[in-house]
Amino acid sequence: MKAGIVGTGFMARTHAEALARLGICVGGVVGSRTVDFAPTYGSFDDMLGDVDVVHVCSPNYLHFEQALAALRAGKHVVCEKPLALSSSQAHQLCSAADEFGLINAVCFISRFYPLCQEAASRFLGEVRLITGSYLQDWLSKDTDWNWRLDPAVGGPLRAVGDIGSHWLDLVSYVTGQRIEAVMADLTTVVPTRQRPTGAVETFAASSGPIEPVQMSTEDVAGMLLRFEGGARGVLTLSQVSPGRKNYLSFEISGASESLAWNTEDPERLWIGHRDEPNQIQLRSIGDYPAGHAQGYPDAFKALFRAVYAAVDGGPAEGYPTFEDGFEQVVVGDAIAESARSGQWVFVQR
Repeated sequence: MKAGIVGTGFMARTHAEALARLGICVGGVVGSRTVDFAPTYGSFDDMLGDVDVVHVCSPNYLHFEQALAALRAGKHVVCEKPLALSSSQAHQLCSAADEFGLINAVCFISRFYPLCQEAASRFLGEVRLITGSYLQDWLSKDTDWNWRLDPAVGGPLRAVGDIGSHWLDLVSYVTGQRIEAVMADLTTVVPTRQRPTGAVETFAASSGPIEPVQMSTEDVAGMLLRFEGGARGVLTLSQVSPGRKNYLSFEISGASESLAWNTEDPERLWIGHRDEPNQIQLRSIGDYPAGHAQGYPDAFKALFRAVYAAVDGGPAEGYPTFEDGFEQVVVGDAIAESARSGQWVFVQR
C-alpha cells in the first residue's frame, strides 16, 4: 500500500510523519518545491499512476479539483479541510466517492484525541449548553502572513473555515447533535497587512520585501448556535489572541454532568457534578501509557490508522468522511450568510 501527498508545506510534512510512524510507504509528494521528508513526483498525474491513497494537503482552492481527479483515477482520498470552497463542490465529491466506492476522509483530527473519544462515550443526560473557543495568535501582527489570508486561495471564510470547522465538528461528534441554525458576527481587526513578495510557510516568520494588502477575511468570529437536539451554543474564534498558540476548548453542560477539555492540556478531562465532587480524568487509553503525553501528531496517526484499516478491507467507520466535510461547508455557508444579514440563518443541507 502506497500513499502520495499533494502539497509541500506544514500539513504535508505532518501527514508524511504520521504515515511513517504507521509504517505506510509514502511514494512521494507533488507541489511547488522539493522537500526533505519524501521524494518528489514530476507531476500530479505521475503520482496518481503510482499510489493507492492520495492525501490532499494543498491550498484550499485546489482541494476540489485534486480530490475529484484522484477519485476518478480510482484512488482513496484523505483531504485536509475544507473539503471544498462551495457546498455544490463538496456535494459533488461526496457523490463521486459513493459512486466509485472509495474510502474518503477529512482531517478533523480533534476527534482522535483519546479524551475526546472518552467524552463522546459518556452519558451526560440531555445536552443543554455547549460553549467554547478556538484561539490562536499566529496572525496577531500586521506583518504576519500566510496564503490563508488570500480569499482567492484560502476561501472567503478564514478563522471560521481554518479553525472554527474543527471546533464545530468536534462538539457535534461529542454530543451527537448537528447544528441547526447560527447567528454570527465576523470581524477583521487587522485591516491592512504587510504581505511578503516571496512565499511563507504556515507558522513561519517572513523576511524580505513586503507590500501592504487590504484584508477582507475575518480575524475574529463570535456566534450563537442552535443544535438539532435542542442544545444552545456560544463559540468564540480568534487568530489574533496573543499567548494562545492553539487553544481549542469546549465545555458541555448536560442534565447529569458537564465536561470540559482543551488542546493545550489534552491529557485531562474535567467532569462536573451537581451533588458530588468534580473530577479530573487523566488519559488512560491510547498508544502510550498514562503520563506519557499524547497530542497533535498522535491524533493524525490515530486518524490515518482508522482510514488505512478501511482501505485494507476493514470497516469504513470511526473517522470523519467527505459527508462530515460537506457538513462543515454548509454550516460555513450559514455562518457567512448570518454575518451578512445580521439574522439567524438555518443550515441548508
